[in-house]
Amino acid sequence: MTKTKTRGPRDWFRIEAKADGESSADVYIYDEIGESWWGGGIGPKALVDEISALDVDTLTVHINSPGGSAWDGVTIMNALRSHRAHVDVIVDGLAASAASVIAMSGDTITMNRGSQMMIHDASGGAYGNAEFLEETAAILHKLSNSYADIYAARAGGTREQWRAIMQAETWYTAEEAVDAGLADKWDGTEEDDLEATSAFDLSRFRFKGRAHAPTPVFAATTAVEKNPASTESGKPNTKEVTMSDAFLAGVRERLGLTDAEASEEAVMTALEEALTAPAPTKVLPEGAIVVDETAYAQLQDDAAAGRKAMDTIDAQRRDSIIADALKSGRITAESKDKWRAQLDNDEEGITAIIASMPKNTVPVEEIGHSDSLTSADDALYAKYSGEEA
Repeated sequence: MTKTKTRGPRDWFRIEAKADGESSADVYIYDEIGESWWGGGIGPKALVDEISALDVDTLTVHINSPGGSAWDGVTIMNALRSHRAHVDVIVDGLAASAASVIAMSGDTITMNRGSQMMIHDASGGAYGNAEFLEETAAILHKLSNSYADIYAARAGGTREQWRAIMQAETWYTAEEAVDAGLADKWDGTEEDDLEATSAFDLSRFRFKGRAHAPTPVFAATTAVEKNPASTESGKPNTKEVTMSDAFLAGVRERLGLTDAEASEEAVMTALEEALTAPAPTKVLPEGAIVVDETAYAQLQDDAAAGRKAMDTIDAQRRDSIIADALKSGRITAESKDKWRAQLDNDEEGITAIIASMPKNTVPVEEIGHSDSLTSADDALYAKYSGEEA
């Protein structure tokens, strides 16, 4: 009998601890990972804390996710890697973007029938001058390099090779993920109707699934030992995998080669030249960027709307803090406006002060009439705010 922990709104994970004696647990990551841009949902810390608390020998991680925050993906991957348990990752449907990095935490990685994997460069939004945008771009490059190093550590190849594959936004079927070295085995036979992506909105990606994407290019350029696809239990045999016609076709397509008879050596030479080609010389002077006038105006409008929305959210959160303090008898109605103003100046500090006050210091139900309550509360406020009583 399993014990399931249920969670609040927008659940994207759950953990099922097995019955006593089995020393194992199942982790399901089945939606977009982490909090929404507006702060809703559950952050990665909740999952990390639950994983850390598990005293088991085996963790089976099931993934069907379009990804989410790149930082959250790294955080969850490291939490799984650092756990003492043996980690088996099973991609049930889709492991895209940050979810593909979480998959790399597995001691074994299995692609289920019809599943897909996608890797791409980290992305994000920013608003500001050229210097700020360049700093943001540098951060995204560093994060993408970290992802590339993770894939290279798993599958071989170099950071530069994986960055090229990521920049192209590469999609893999279950078998292709194994051939690329991103998974150990795939379960079942590949199906023509790929449905792994049907449950998610993929409009933010360049391609809407493997069926709409080019043939993937593999980072490994030499023959390697791979586990064959198998649905049988036990230790699989190994076999040598060389570059296939599909691999060569994919490379030619990406490089724009028109000679269908080009040898493997010629194709790989062209690929190496493309990967090591110097970056194009900048045309614009330092500190200058080109932005369409209407696009720039839209960015300004969006930023203003975002600031207004965040101000509203901040005000609602602070109002809620005061309401809770009144309800719990920590402050009085006469002093609530003073505390509310202080929250605007130092929310973290004032919230901590209010939380440190004992509950029911102020009776929440009327038991008589006296002016001493107001003066006592004023004295309490003066003590914490530093004002003269």
